Amino acid sequence: MTKVRINRTILLTLALLLIQTSVLPWLVPDAWSERLLPNLPFIMTVFVALFGGRHPAFLFGLGFGLLEDLLFYGHLMGSYGYFMALLGYLIGLVSDRRPRTIGFTLLAVGVGSAILDTLVYLAYRLFQYTSDSYGFAVYWHIVPTLLLQVALALALYLPVRRWMLKAASASDENAG
Repeated sequence: MTKVRINRTILLTLALLLIQTSVLPWLVPDAWSERLLPNLPFIMTVFVALFGGRHPAFLFGLGFGLLEDLLFYGHLMGSYGYFMALLGYLIGLVSDRRPRTIGFTLLAVGVGSAILDTLVYLAYRLFQYTSDSYGFAVYWHIVPTLLLQVALALALYLPVRRWMLKAASASDENAG
């Protein structure tokens, strides 16, 4: 992916972050507002890992994770930044050896979402910011968020894939 396309992807993700914070709370029913917490920058981090490589995904996850820590989760700074960067790198590392199909993408988003929420829960549990059991966290937060993020990744897959692959083909034509 070219540098110009990464810059545009950052702007696109900032727009998705604005949608996440302004439009999605209106769409989620009040009773589920604490259960369903979509993380659109994480979905974009997975897309960057799959179509852009592990190193850009690491920096992408670090930047947007720290931004989310700053905006939403200020009582424990760095947890989302560190874990989104780690998962972006690991998903990019695994995707080097796998085809980038829609099934693999949805699997990466689903498993990555479960691991991200589990690691953040464990960090919060370690520093005693939560007293909930892990079973309750899985039932109340992790599984509903995982299902929502997979659905959102399915909706975003084709536009983002076209966006990323168009950048790769344009850079190949300019290089050749």
